[in-house]
Amino acid sequence: MNTISNIDLSRRSAIKAAVAGLGLVGLAGLAGCGSSDTGTDEAGSAAASSTTLTVAASPSPHAEILNEYAAPLLAEQGIELVVKEYTDYIIPNQVTSSGEVDANYFQHINYLNNYNEENGTDLVNAGSIHFEPMGVFAGKSDDIANVADGAKISVPNDPTNEGRALLLLQDLGLITLSEDAGITAAKNDIVDNPHNLEIIEQEAAMLPSTLADVDFSVINGNYAIDAGLSLRDAVASEDPQSEVIQTEYANIICTTPDHEDSEAVQALVAVLTTDDFKAYLDETYDGAVLPAF
Repeated sequence: MNTISNIDLSRRSAIKAAVAGLGLVGLAGLAGCGSSDTGTDEAGSAAASSTTLTVAASPSPHAEILNEYAAPLLAEQGIELVVKEYTDYIIPNQVTSSGEVDANYFQHINYLNNYNEENGTDLVNAGSIHFEPMGVFAGKSDDIANVADGAKISVPNDPTNEGRALLLLQDLGLITLSEDAGITAAKNDIVDNPHNLEIIEQEAAMLPSTLADVDFSVINGNYAIDAGLSLRDAVASEDPQSEVIQTEYANIICTTPDHEDSEAVQALVAVLTTDDFKAYLDETYDGAVLPAF
């Protein structure tokens, strides 16, 4: 299977240089998120204070976006952005709730809602940033239109992403779900399976590494990107023009209610919701990561 080629570093540098001159007006003396360090010079005048904003993120594309695009712009405002990378879907929310980090950037709105409901937490959406169309990738087979009887198809095993994957398979005419299944559909909601497909539920992060063991796999955009899989090489994908995909599955900046209105968190959301950021996504991810604003 073809993979995404390495991004042209010179092109990325050019983008950074272009947006660097368009940063927001500096925020003096920020406080609230992270830590603030204030010193005095030899003349006794107060040095400019700075703020540290710590964000948990999945490696691709979230941590890349934060480190390559957001960090330089926030630095111009006196905000040091510290990114902690995680490869799973559980720990980032845990460390946000505990206060170990100020915010996280890895999940879509429906995942957050489900997480709060299951864990009794009150994490909030501080801003919708982007969405990643989910794709069906070829493993042992590559003809999804003529899928073989008994073919094995792997899907994410967390509630909202499994439902999203099954809805995509239904849109492709491969299965039929019960009318009330919705976005939290699971295997037992399949009411018609004419090809007797074997739906294999796996942890989302494991799907790319087990692709060779199945006929097809429905993979989340972030894990596909991280594994070097190009959405353009997927045998099928969600419609990026779908309002449901753009809104229900928008990836967000998530934080606690206490930090939602902090200047540092709002500054991060601001730099990630501009026309310059749209241009960065277009140049960098070739349609695999699209703006949700």
